[in-house]
Amino acid sequence: MELITEIYRSSAGLPASERFGLQSQMRRASVSVAANIAEGTGKGTDPDFIRFLRIARGSSSEVECLVQVAVRLGYFSDEVGAALTARVDAVSKLILALQRGLRS
Repeated sequence: MELITEIYRSSAGLPASERFGLQSQMRRASVSVAANIAEGTGKGTDPDFIRFLRIARGSSSEVECLVQVAVRLGYFSDEVGAALTARVDAVSKLILALQRGLRS
């Protein structure tokens, strides 16, 4: 949830021309991370949960890519990009640890 909040706040400053492009995609991907974890939790079986965790990790990779695009285009400073990337990496590691725990 913190990742979503940070992405929404950071992307609020993107140019209006990116409202339906980069901003929208970045926000949807960050929401997808949390939404897939929630949906997987509700499925009730470990194999289903693991599958949704895999999807969540894919969405976190998408967020990371989009953050880097924003940095390269000069929309985010290097510092903002690094902070967001660190948050995405932390979330990805937590998801991976959860996946491994469920497989054990």
